[in-house]
Amino acid sequence: MTAVHPTTIDHIDDVVLAQRESETFEQFDAIYRTLCAMLYNFAPMSGHPGGSISSGRIVSALLFGTMNYDISDPLREDADVLSYAAGHKALGLYAMYALRNEIVRIVAPDRLAPVQDQLRLEDLLGFRRNPIHDTPLFRLFGSRALDGHPTPATPFVRLATGASGVGMASSMGYAAAMLDWFGKSAPFVHVLEGEGGLTPGRVSEALAFASTAGLRNVVVHVDWNQSSIDSDRVTREGELAGDYVQWDPAELFAMHRWNVISVEDGSAFQRIVAAQRAAVTMDNGQPTAIVYRTRKGWQYGIEGKASHGAGHKLCSPAFYEALSIPLTDLPSCEGSENTLCHDGSNLPVLERCFWQSLSVIRRNITDHQESLALLAGRVASSRDRLDAANRDRRDFAPVLEDVYVIAAKSGLPPELELKPKARVSLRAQLGKAIGYLNRFSGGAFFVSAADLLNSTSIADAAAEFDKGFFHAARNTDSRMLSIGGICEDAMSGVLSGISSFGHHIGVGSSYAAFIAPLSHIAARLHAIGDQARGDRRPMIVVCGHAGLKTGEDGPTHADPQPLQLLQENFPPGAMITLTPWDPREIWYLLIAALAARPSVIAPFVTRPVEPVLDREALGLAPASDARKGVYKLRVAKGRSQGSVVLQESGVAYAFINDALPLLERDGIDIDVYYIASVELFDLSGADSPIPADAMGITGFTLPTMYRWIRSDLGREMTMHPFMHGHYPGSGQGRTVIAEAGLDGVSQYEQIRRYVATRPCRS
Repeated sequence: MTAVHPTTIDHIDDVVLAQRESETFEQFDAIYRTLCAMLYNFAPMSGHPGGSISSGRIVSALLFGTMNYDISDPLREDADVLSYAAGHKALGLYAMYALRNEIVRIVAPDRLAPVQDQLRLEDLLGFRRNPIHDTPLFRLFGSRALDGHPTPATPFVRLATGASGVGMASSMGYAAAMLDWFGKSAPFVHVLEGEGGLTPGRVSEALAFASTAGLRNVVVHVDWNQSSIDSDRVTREGELAGDYVQWDPAELFAMHRWNVISVEDGSAFQRIVAAQRAAVTMDNGQPTAIVYRTRKGWQYGIEGKASHGAGHKLCSPAFYEALSIPLTDLPSCEGSENTLCHDGSNLPVLERCFWQSLSVIRRNITDHQESLALLAGRVASSRDRLDAANRDRRDFAPVLEDVYVIAAKSGLPPELELKPKARVSLRAQLGKAIGYLNRFSGGAFFVSAADLLNSTSIADAAAEFDKGFFHAARNTDSRMLSIGGICEDAMSGVLSGISSFGHHIGVGSSYAAFIAPLSHIAARLHAIGDQARGDRRPMIVVCGHAGLKTGEDGPTHADPQPLQLLQENFPPGAMITLTPWDPREIWYLLIAALAARPSVIAPFVTRPVEPVLDREALGLAPASDARKGVYKLRVAKGRSQGSVVLQESGVAYAFINDALPLLERDGIDIDVYYIASVELFDLSGADSPIPADAMGITGFTLPTMYRWIRSDLGREMTMHPFMHGHYPGSGQGRTVIAEAGLDGVSQYEQIRRYVATRPCRS
């Protein structure tokens, strides 16, 4: 393998802009900084003006020169993408996009997208407003409700970001998916972040992945202003120690073998533009970081950490002094009913003042026709360059829709059939099922694991593709991703970005005890992004080695809690958890979940190899019934003496193999229900088939049974791993289940007590 030699550029001083161009950028930035001040002033008192201002020149250079995109089509797939990993700079994003839209509206309105796909000055009235906001102008203009951190509800925004570090990881995943889809002609993903946003561990994991995978289409733009909420020296700088970390941003990226370009003066447009031009022409196959040394709150009147999430008081003299361009006719809070603005309590009056101020901005822009023509021309050129690039889907790119074609069918592929007495694990069957879909779709599934590809069997999902890890130049047909090693945190973010692109499904696997909590933030942001765009794009979080049968690793790894972390903690339809007990249920549950197209699918699969039981001979319902979500596993042969609800593979096998024969020996005849997927059951719209006085046996936590077990007796009798008041210890799976009191004999004895205590039913 050829060694990679990243490029480091320590000094940028090229002159790349003509004098008139430079003057126009300066003039635009003054308007932008003024608009940022207004947004914070009228929100009221919300947002992050400091970082929005310090990053403004970086972003204006991207939008009016570096990036190739189409202002008329914010969803155009072949366009370069700008991702605000620094989601707290949303105030700046909205101001920048509204100004760009206004410039094109004045000069060439026919180039704009339909109104519903624009971000207008009128939409700024919705900054940090709820969709049910009810002030007069918000309703009159049909203003957007602009979230406090970016989501795809805003045109040109592809990912929901803001949770520290997740935006970086998801942006890397989005870039990887674009490389796989477009190949050598892949669009660039430009990521905006600050040095504080680089400190979370998941960021280092994501940077390692981007370098290892050769994501040459990534450029990270670091707004290095050294100011966070609590510190004005976040990183080390020269000989001065940092309050939080002892690297500077250039060192962090260089350590991960990125190309690094340093811009000593992040306010100098000539150097900013030159650095960006250099970044997009790098040809060594590595991602690139540009580190701009900036000042937070530059020329705002409040600088450094004080400007992070705060600014001038509403309509104060300091606010007016902070406006960077001479504006006449601005509304005043003095001497009129506008004095009601002062505490922000009269929202209609405040809104009217805000709109009057935005109207002054609009008139100011219109007064600079030469600058308008230059900037609008640059926006037009970005589309011309994009059209000329002819970025097309590569040959043999995956076809994700084929997955949904299969999911719409109910038949079991012959190669996935399991005969009674065969021995297979749930994890292995899941890997094979995803592998079947992966082959059928030409590689629509990218898989990763926390150094557990074979241990969790998710490697089987990529077995029929090139061996080794995916690399954008050297191993493009692999479907396995190397994401930092044991890194469930970044892995989930990367996979969410892959799924968000819309032509792949990201699949990540680890111990349920770790991946459920560590993926929760990325999964939640992914679901929020899907909700915002109105189009769910599944990712799969494989909660492998789940349940007490992971006993050899002890209570640190065999955790019953993860299902409770995911189940019922997302809006309906966004998350589907799968809790099969029999490997033959895997296929039916997987395709039912895919057909429902949630944002996240979370299968819980166990590690041990289990015997495939002859369900028909045992009088059990067929495995295909699992797709109902909740189904009757066993029907009492005569008059039922009670109902038992099972949940989780380990306790289900203990019941079928050990408890049920003892009950039948004693003539105890019961109905048995199994919970295979709460969410699939909910999607069916059916009423619960489970009698109110049922008891439960679960390998997960007690609260996951509350919905099904509704009587005092049933809850008193319900068995769960913590019922003896401690975490079970280590040992073979059967031993740990026995210690928890969930073995077949213990189940049998508890069911006997339940039947004996239960009032007689006619």
